[in-house]
Amino acid sequence: MFADRIEGKWIDLFAELFRRCAVKPGETAAILSETQSRALNVHVAELALLRLGARPFHLVVPTPRNPHPVSVRSTGASEAIGRLAPVVSALGQAGIVVDCTLEGLMHAPETPQILKAGARILVISNEHPEALERFAPDDALEAEVRAATKILRGAKRMRVISAAGTDLAIDLDGASTVGVWGWTDRPGTLAHWPGGLVVSFPKANTVEGTLVLAEGDVNLTFKRYLASPVRLTIERDYVTRIEGDGADAEMMRRYLAAWCEREAYAVSHVGFGLNRGARYEALTMYDRRDTNGTELRAVAGSFLFSTGANEFAGRYTAGHFDLPVMRTTVEVDGLAVVRGGEVQAVFG
Repeated sequence: MFADRIEGKWIDLFAELFRRCAVKPGETAAILSETQSRALNVHVAELALLRLGARPFHLVVPTPRNPHPVSVRSTGASEAIGRLAPVVSALGQAGIVVDCTLEGLMHAPETPQILKAGARILVISNEHPEALERFAPDDALEAEVRAATKILRGAKRMRVISAAGTDLAIDLDGASTVGVWGWTDRPGTLAHWPGGLVVSFPKANTVEGTLVLAEGDVNLTFKRYLASPVRLTIERDYVTRIEGDGADAEMMRRYLAAWCEREAYAVSHVGFGLNRGARYEALTMYDRRDTNGTELRAVAGSFLFSTGANEFAGRYTAGHFDLPVMRTTVEVDGLAVVRGGEVQAVFG
């Protein structure tokens, strides 16, 4: 456990990040949190904004009761605002929204309205700042993510294979692709921190094949490295079989079945990590309450496969798995961008 006191180094770090978000003296900055938010991050954000001469204000909403049959983790779809119109209006009028909610506003239903009003949103992942301090803004990372995003936005096909047995075909035609390097300075946009990955949300009926999660791959919903293999069969976007003899496969089967809805089995997004500062072993270094696992999503050369909501395919659910898969080869229109878990020198 850490001593939850404010450190000057964390104020320095947050201020550096907010400068990259073009925070200016006199700019209004809404700090959105909920009653179960990590208070340390909320306080550090306030002090860093004040250091830059911004005019921060707090919007704190009660953490709502979980309406789902199972615990929910790392969905990127915070339910904290609960469509409260005054909250949405206030956030939309801010120059920047610093999002310190537990799950984040990436896929929250209120986010499009907030962005349309002209605010920019920075989602600070629910990590202890001791983990965040290793992810200062990085120009080289931004350039690589931008280049990868450009390639994927113009691509038609992705194929993912591995020695463990993965063979996955993804039609990228018409997919929505986003790259995240950790900050944003443009009105009407959203970024999350830490960053360093590119993901595509395929359209309906575009994902087919087999994904094998090998020993040592990661289930971030469970914050767990797999101890035994899990084999997923995917047909027309949906996981139709979950095979495996160990606890990892059994927990996945039980968790998905608990939702009692087909969309929990659907493909959400696919992509790969580019952040060479993100550490594969990071989950072993923190208590579970001190990490959200965002770093694992961005490990350079990992293939990120996610199940659950995909608004671009018309699918909505709070059930969600983020599954960073190591040691794969990812080909985009025949070009190997990742080979055997190593990023290739194709992004300039």
